[in-house]
Amino acid sequence: MSFAFEGTVAGRYLRSKRKEGFISVIAGFSFMGIMLGVATLIIVMSVMNGFREELVGRILGINGHLSIYSKAGDLYSYQDLLKNVKNINGVTRASAMVEGQTLLTVEGAAGGAIIRGVTPEDFKDKPLLASSIERKISNENFFGDDKVSIGKTMARNFDLKIGDTITLISPKGKVTPFGSMPRSASFIVGSIFDVGMYEYNSGFIFMPMEKAQKFLDMGEGISAIEIFTPNPDKLEVIKSDIQQLLDAELGVSDWQAKNANFYNALEVERHVMFLILTLIIIVAAFNIISSLIMLVKDKGQDIAILRTMGATRSMIVRIFFYTGAAIGIVGTIAGGLLGVVFCANIERIRHWLESLTGTNLFSDEIYFLTKLPAKMDNMEVGIIIIMSLVLSLAATIYPAWKAARLDPVEALRNE
Repeated sequence: MSFAFEGTVAGRYLRSKRKEGFISVIAGFSFMGIMLGVATLIIVMSVMNGFREELVGRILGINGHLSIYSKAGDLYSYQDLLKNVKNINGVTRASAMVEGQTLLTVEGAAGGAIIRGVTPEDFKDKPLLASSIERKISNENFFGDDKVSIGKTMARNFDLKIGDTITLISPKGKVTPFGSMPRSASFIVGSIFDVGMYEYNSGFIFMPMEKAQKFLDMGEGISAIEIFTPNPDKLEVIKSDIQQLLDAELGVSDWQAKNANFYNALEVERHVMFLILTLIIIVAAFNIISSLIMLVKDKGQDIAILRTMGATRSMIVRIFFYTGAAIGIVGTIAGGLLGVVFCANIERIRHWLESLTGTNLFSDEIYFLTKLPAKMDNMEVGIIIIMSLVLSLAATIYPAWKAARLDPVEALRNE
């Protein structure tokens, strides 16, 4: 007898035969459980990775990795500080920025918005923003003077087109002898952008810095200095160098601190989802145990005959080990392939399901992004596959050991 014989016997046990057909059905469900568990885990973790990467990428594409602000309010006399910050090793770009709230009104419709004042040069230097312009007045003069840039969702909500006029009302009123009067100004829609994130597409208005300073009554002041670095995940050294340039009235914050609650929520959700979905594979592994135990009980006479013909206990162990391992290994491979193919075509599948059901499965208003992202991590996929294989192979140990412990004399006597 050889390993080939043991594999042949294991293969016969997996195929449906009259009275053990029910056992083969359970084995089939075990295979489906392993396959779906692995595929689901790969798909969900890839979507979580893609969601985090896309969201963080869009946040950092609009906002600086670090920002210098004044603890007393607006920041004045910042030119020398800006020049010194640009000379710090590791700082790729630094620019002044003005930000404030406003009320947007268009033909009786109104809604809140955030003004972001930047220079035309800084507007074009932000790759994500500059590359996301969908429509504009002209190739050269679409951002400057009274021309502003708004998001695609805001344009859709207020039915705005290129060249339309919008009216903004500042929260800082103008003091008159009759009391405080709202400060308002009109601007022209010079361009419409789509950065792929609902929050910015629906609520941000980019305008030239001088116009933003005048509209918000800030004089020569700014809200903050934005700083960009090569690696947004490693900011400790650069942040320490910047703090040495600042006095007691100034502070520096990073993007992780500003978005701490959101960033931590993504990480916690990612870990919890991994643990929950791992239970699918564990349940499938228990199905393998139950099906093999039933198979051992059903094949007691066969085991006894094999033992009397000279089969050793180790050979019996290998027969049932191969039986369970085949379910786990094939199920894991099939699940891995299914997960990879699904992730590669996830956007097409989403559109197909939406057209089939007539519903919006991924609303940008809820999930912030306009497309369903999926980014597979090779190491993570490898961990999932190894974990599935280990659980599947471990599930075969007890039934195989139980089969080897079967007394052939007792088995034949009971028959």
